[in-house]
Amino acid sequence: MRSGGKLARKRRSERKGRRAELFAALSLQLKGYRIMNLRYRTSVGEIDLVARKGDLIAFVEVKARRDLASGVDSVSYAAQRRIHAAGALFISRQPDSAQLSWRCDIVVVSPWSWPVHLEDAF
Repeated sequence: MRSGGKLARKRRSERKGRRAELFAALSLQLKGYRIMNLRYRTSVGEIDLVARKGDLIAFVEVKARRDLASGVDSVSYAAQRRIHAAGALFISRQPDSAQLSWRCDIVVVSPWSWPVHLEDAF
């Protein structure tokens, strides 16, 4: 019975995360970004969103949290390293990699408010 509760919580959490990612993607599109990948997976890790605006690639970690501070605090140093390594791998695979600049952003999605986009967050 307890394991069923854990599984249900995990499923709810995954759905909440997917909704947050879609909402974050929409908000970035409205800011002029083109979403290249959702949940980009590599051997070194996963990036929630890969967005492009001109020659800039933004690797975006999306957090669904009650407030901005807890969203930012929830991106651990290990997660930052993982995203950075996956981003470097992504860039290396692009045919125009020499012309691209890139950064790592965070988008915090909180209930009843517009997503907050923190550029070059780490």
